[in-house]
Amino acid sequence: MKILIPNAKEMNTNLESQAFQQLPATSQKLLVLLTKMSIEELAKFYKIKLDKAELELDRWQRLSQGQARLYPAWQLYDGLMYRYMDRRDLSKAEVDYLKKHAFITTGFYGAINVFDLISPHRLDFQGNLKIGKTGLKQFWREQYDHLVEKDELIISLLSSEFEAVFSPSLQKRLTKIIFMEDKDGQLKTHSTISKKGRGRILSQMAKEKIHTIEEIKTLQFDGFIFRDDLSCEKELVFVRSIS
Repeated sequence: MKILIPNAKEMNTNLESQAFQQLPATSQKLLVLLTKMSIEELAKFYKIKLDKAELELDRWQRLSQGQARLYPAWQLYDGLMYRYMDRRDLSKAEVDYLKKHAFITTGFYGAINVFDLISPHRLDFQGNLKIGKTGLKQFWREQYDHLVEKDELIISLLSSEFEAVFSPSLQKRLTKIIFMEDKDGQLKTHSTISKKGRGRILSQMAKEKIHTIEEIKTLQFDGFIFRDDLSCEKELVFVRSIS
């Protein structure tokens, strides 16, 4: 079983770090392209202001010069989903579970374990980065597919942006978990509730050592409960009622 989660733009470097290590060859290919971009080109690529693009260029240059520091991936990423995970005082059983089952999908390092060491960077699949004639999603497809192709159960806590990196045949095998709110009988889903739910359910799965679909359905956390009437074979829906 693999559990897949997305990376995040927000990062926290107020952590214990380690010295830089050589990048994988695949990441080095991307780094060459990114360090060739000017601040103006990066601003356009990321759709951000020039001062923000200057920070991103500095990050890429630090990586290129071997000056960047390394952090555990799921500690460095600090978006809403990550802040809703239990990332401190984990039991050995929880750590072992996450090392075996939990993986982060990234645009620069590929699909990695949550404990793998990475450096601060920003690269998602929305920008039009070309590696020769190959787009970024196609560039990573073989590595993404290889990670999960032998797993009978693949749990996706991803957005469609990341799911689209996998080949069509593997996309059909993903079991998605959807989070919704029920307010006065009106069901709604939005990015905030989805991110919070993804973080909480991963931690709950690690705590309870979940390995099957039927076990996932029994989980209850932060007011979320499984709704069989809204679910189907490849989509499990959890709903939280609010007043």
